[in-house]
Amino acid sequence: MMPMEEKVEVESDEEIPFSASATGKKVHPFDSEGNSIASHVDMSKSWISKRIQMGPLRSIYIVLIKAKINMLLPFGPLAILLHYLTGKHGLVFLLSMLGITPLAERLGYVTEQLAFYTGPTVGGLLNATFGNATEMIISIYALKSGMIRVVQQSLLGSILSNMLLVLGCAFFSGGIANHQKVQVFNKAAALVNSGLLLMAVMGIMFPAVLHFTRTEVHFGKSELALSRFSSCIMLIAYGSYLFFQLKSQPNLYSLVDEGGVNDQEDSDDEEAPEITQWETIGWLAILTLWISILSGYLVDAIQGASDSLNMPVAFISVILLPIVGNAAEHASAIMFAMKDKLDITIGVAIGSSTQISMFVIPFCVVVGWCMGQPMDLNFQLFETATLFISVLVVAFMLQDGTSNYFKGFMLILCYLIVAASFFVHVDKDEN
Repeated sequence: MMPMEEKVEVESDEEIPFSASATGKKVHPFDSEGNSIASHVDMSKSWISKRIQMGPLRSIYIVLIKAKINMLLPFGPLAILLHYLTGKHGLVFLLSMLGITPLAERLGYVTEQLAFYTGPTVGGLLNATFGNATEMIISIYALKSGMIRVVQQSLLGSILSNMLLVLGCAFFSGGIANHQKVQVFNKAAALVNSGLLLMAVMGIMFPAVLHFTRTEVHFGKSELALSRFSSCIMLIAYGSYLFFQLKSQPNLYSLVDEGGVNDQEDSDDEEAPEITQWETIGWLAILTLWISILSGYLVDAIQGASDSLNMPVAFISVILLPIVGNAAEHASAIMFAMKDKLDITIGVAIGSSTQISMFVIPFCVVVGWCMGQPMDLNFQLFETATLFISVLVVAFMLQDGTSNYFKGFMLILCYLIVAASFFVHVDKDEN
């Protein structure tokens, strides 16, 4: 027989699951006070979270506070204030650039959020329209001021920055982070983008060649007429490209998936809208308006900044201005490359270059036509040669469908050569 003490211990052990609730009801005075305080804290936290989730506070938090780049937002109002209080155009230019940079990133984010509600077709059109909205707004303001060379050089700089600097940094970072394996991407989609870039080079090259060989039928007029005709053709080609990408051959642009079904499930979990449809439309209008206001001050300060900083306008337009519009692309391309999602990186970097060359530049020519400004595709001989060589270099880098850190390093070095070239390049109009 078992001793009495052991029987009691066994019985008590067996009753533990049933008596746990009873023992949990033994409350001390200090415990009740702590529980009441904790309950009040939980209630207040839940009330705050519900207020943030239900009202516009959550939308304001996500768009204006959540991203770290929003720390640069106060530089925009500061640039406007200094514009009226001081005559330091160089400082106003730099502060305007810093103020527009987070707005460009947030505009891209809001566009992506709106694409969740509109579907892939309209989403592709939205990305084509608002993906490079900052460059378009700055270009339109410069066109109004008659600064055609600034428009041409800033758009050229955006193409070069995306193709060489953004893609180069992404390849380099992705190659370092994933050095144990070869990174691959969709070669067919990359080659289609390369073909479109070469078509854009053809459209930009012929007016320049026509001008410098002096073989125009009507000097000064045939070049402009050819530019406007080529711009309409390029817009048709880009619209056909969107249809081909989204409707006709969507399988050609499917991501290269090495992880199987789990990666697709993870991507489905990650891709969910964070703000409502009407909130995205409202933020789209607010951000576009604020970028438009700052762009006016930025364009007005370019010439003064060139004089005060002792830099050529060509260097400011080709190298510094694209930093504003490409900050979001730069960060996202590097992030996706480090996560071994190179198809998204190619879509961000090369896709953005394709948008600018085949959509934004022809669009600016048409807008200048409507404004009565002689905006054409003659980017001058030096700029056209730079674009042609850069497109060839990138096309050769993409032809095998693989990337590594050495390719990225080479692209970065190519961009440094381009930046140094424009630092010592002066337009004839500036002499």
